[in-house]
This record gives sequence, structure tokens and C-alpha cells, in this order.
Amino acid sequence: MSLLSRPFYVEPRNIVEDSVQDRVSAEASVLNSRVHYYSRLTGSSDRLLAPPDHVIPPPEEIYIYSPLGTAFKVDGGEATTKNPSVVTIFAIWNTMMGTSILSIPWGIKQAGFTLGIISVILMALLTLYCCYRILKSTKSIPYVDTSDWEFPDVCKHYFGEFGKWLSLLFSMVSLMGAMVVYWVLMSNFLFNTGKFIYNYVHNINISDTEFGTNGTDKVVCPYPDLDPHSNSSAGLSYHSDNSTALFNHWWSKTNTIPFYLIVLLLPLLNFRSASFFARFTFLGTVSVAYLIFLVTLKAFRLGFHLEFHWFDSTEMFVPEFRLLFPQLTGVLTLAFFIHNCIITLMKNNRNQENNVRDLSLAYLLVGLTYLYVGVMIFAAFPSPPLSKECIEPNFLDNFPSSDVMVFVARAFLLFQMMSVYPLLGYLVRVQLMGQLFGDHYPSFAYVFILNVLIVGAGVLMAKFYPNIGSIIRYSGAMCGLALVFVFPSLIHMRALRRRGELRWPSAFFHSFLIMLGAANLLGQFFM
Repeated sequence: MSLLSRPFYVEPRNIVEDSVQDRVSAEASVLNSRVHYYSRLTGSSDRLLAPPDHVIPPPEEIYIYSPLGTAFKVDGGEATTKNPSVVTIFAIWNTMMGTSILSIPWGIKQAGFTLGIISVILMALLTLYCCYRILKSTKSIPYVDTSDWEFPDVCKHYFGEFGKWLSLLFSMVSLMGAMVVYWVLMSNFLFNTGKFIYNYVHNINISDTEFGTNGTDKVVCPYPDLDPHSNSSAGLSYHSDNSTALFNHWWSKTNTIPFYLIVLLLPLLNFRSASFFARFTFLGTVSVAYLIFLVTLKAFRLGFHLEFHWFDSTEMFVPEFRLLFPQLTGVLTLAFFIHNCIITLMKNNRNQENNVRDLSLAYLLVGLTYLYVGVMIFAAFPSPPLSKECIEPNFLDNFPSSDVMVFVARAFLLFQMMSVYPLLGYLVRVQLMGQLFGDHYPSFAYVFILNVLIVGAGVLMAKFYPNIGSIIRYSGAMCGLALVFVFPSLIHMRALRRRGELRWPSAFFHSFLIMLGAANLLGQFFM
């Protein structure tokens, strides 16, 4: 094949098929020479003297030239792997739909029902705008081919190696935060799944020992003495026989389950490739769809329980506006976080001119999903007899382990997270090892040490601080400060300044965004 930086065109009659082939035409040979001429004028990283678009045919008419005198059309190439807008929109939706959805009802409770809804809408708009700025950042760099750039490359262009490493650091924070939350949730789901199976096999009914409502759709308050301004966790105990006590001793959500997961997941993290686990990513869509169905059914059966008290708390209800709202904004920063991979996702969009529209529709879909789950769970939570303060950071904890439909949701999420967790570990390894050693798998020893540190962080949090709401809000606010608010705003202002187009309204607005990100992070430590 010709050693060209870009494939070139040959007449369709010269394509390799089952029939006897003609030689390449004179027109194709001239085109080959023209592309060679442009290729020799400049390097592939410089756009100024790159072959202009009118020289290169449309993607569907591009074929690869062979020195033997024929041409081959490559099926399944870049032109055939582009996704339509609908696929792109749902790919973004599926990527953003993570563990944060389980904490949205708790976040709305912390902020107040009315302020919670307003916060979801405003954070969706802010994060959408910052994501839009990242998407446009590669287009603002003249005379450089940025077609294969990622966001760290853009940061490096404007801020040097410091910018690249800082963006990678906060990207690692988001990945590590997600992995810690996954470990806590997997411990939770494995505990409740095992408890359901044990109680079912031994015909044990513990519904009377749990503080909650009566009826077929039981809702529980795991920690009825919960301080309204605390996220602490403490369990309820109940009388049991010796065999059940032994089971409870060895099947503990915080003391044993986090360690059992090491046996299951640590070997998987050491796989050289994560392609096997990528086959199960569709389970994320299935899990979210089932959660939406579960929320709808529970809300229909429980009905709505709302009273509006604008600033004062009551025994059963929280005010509409609360000073704890930064806890929700921290969760939402991670819930709407896709900024470190949006450039890659949008590269596969078939109609590049629709990128902004498709990104906006994806954010609209994500925001509506979060609002639906959060509002429905909050409104349907039975108050009275239970206080709205009982809504847990993982709303599935407000349903007993004996609930069959919730058991199915937990089992789905457990299997899905166990397949996604090695993928997250693979991303951490690729980013860290690639930068430190120039190799994604330098040696088994280095990879094993890294994986032990990752797993150790998850085990420690699952044992001593198993509160996913707080873990999500802290990690979300930390990585969001850099990747959502600071870098997109600074890059946009610097690009405008280089072109002499920076004006004070733009500088003021983007500086205000940076201050919002800083306030969002500081607010987590005072709530």
C-alpha cells in the first residue's frame, strides 16, 4: 500500500471484486501524485498545507491503493462506524447514568424539594455549557491537526505539561471515586442479596423487627434516630437463634463482605485486556431501565405524600429550601460528569454539525431521568408514618431485603458493577502506567501493586465510611472543580485572548463559573 497519511480515491471500476480487475486509471494516478505532493509539503500535524477537502473525495468513495495496480474498499472503516444522532444521544445518556442516580432522592431531601428541583435544572445547564466549551476547544486551535486529540492534549496545548498532568490527576480522582463507590455498593448489594437468599431458604421473616410501614410495599427507615444534619450509618439488631446469629457474624455488610469481594475482583483487575468485560456494558442500560420501572411501580402503589413548608422543618417533612443544598450540587457534579470523554464520544457522531444539538438533547434526557427518579422517590416516601429524613443515600436501602422486586434490582446492579469495575480499573491503569512507564502493562508486579492500592481504598471506605452520598459529593466536587469549571473556562478565555476577542462580559462570566466550582467544593466541608 502507498504510505500516505490519508487514503485516496480510485475509480469504482478498479475496485477489487470477484471479477477480473482493471489497472488503475490515469485519473487515479494523477490524484495519487497530488496527495503525495501535499504530504511532502508539511507534517501531518499542520493543517495549513494539508490536502484541502476538494482534493480528497467523500468518505464513502475512499479506497486504498495497492502498488499491484488495483484498489480495495475497506468495509467497516471509519465511514461505516459513525453513529447516527439517536445512538450518540443514548450513548451519552448511558455513560452518565451511573451510581449517582441512587443518591438523587437523598440529595433532593438534603436541599429541600423545591430547591432540589431547581438545583438539578441549574447544574444540568451549567455542566452542559462547560461540556460544550470542551467540545469546541479543539476547534479553536488553528493550523494544528486536532482530529485525534483528547481533552488532556488540549490542556497541554494551553498550559504545558502542568495542564496535562493536572487534568489527568483529576480524571483519576473521578475514576477512583467511582471505584470506591462501586465497592461500597457491591458490598451493600451482595449483603442484601445473600440475606434475601438465607431468609428465604430458612423461612425467616424479619419484617416485624424493622422500623417501617406495614403492608405489601413495605418501606423501612434503617436508622430512625438519624440526626437531620448527619449522614452517619448505624444498624438495627434483632433477636435471632444461634444459626442466624452465626450467619449475621460472618455475613456483615461492613465487617466481612468488603473482604469477600477481594477474592472475586482482585484477580480480574490483573487481566491484561478488559475486552471481555466490555461485552457486559449493556447491563447498565438494562439496570437503569429496570430502576425506572421499579420507581414508577412503587410510586403508583405508595401514592404521593407531600406537604410544603418553605423554611421550617416539621416532624415528618423537610423545608422546601435548606442550607444543605451543596450536598446535592456535589452529587450532581459527578452525576452530569462526562467532560473527560465527550470529545471521544462525539468523534463517532455521523453528522458532526449536529454535535451541539445532540449533546444538549442527551443532557436533557439525563436531567429528566434524574428528576423523575428523585421526585418520584421523594414524593412517594410515606410520610407519615416515616419522616422524609429517613431517605437514604442509596434509596434501595429504604426497602427491606425481603422485597422481591428490589432484590432483582440489587442482583442486576451487583452483576453489572462487578463487570464494570474491572473496566474502571483498566482505565486507571492505562492512564497512570501509560504516563509513568509508556506501557499500559509494564509488569505484573507494578500492576498488582496498583490494584492492591485501588482495592484497599474501596475496602477501607466500605468498612469505615460506607456512605455513597458523601463519597460521590466529595469526589464529584473535587474533579468537577478542575474538569467541569476551571479548565473549560480558562481554555476558552485564553483562546479568545490569543485571537484578541476576549471582552469583559465573557471574562466575568467564566471567572464566575470558576468561583462557583470552588464554592461547590468548599461547601462540601461545611455541610
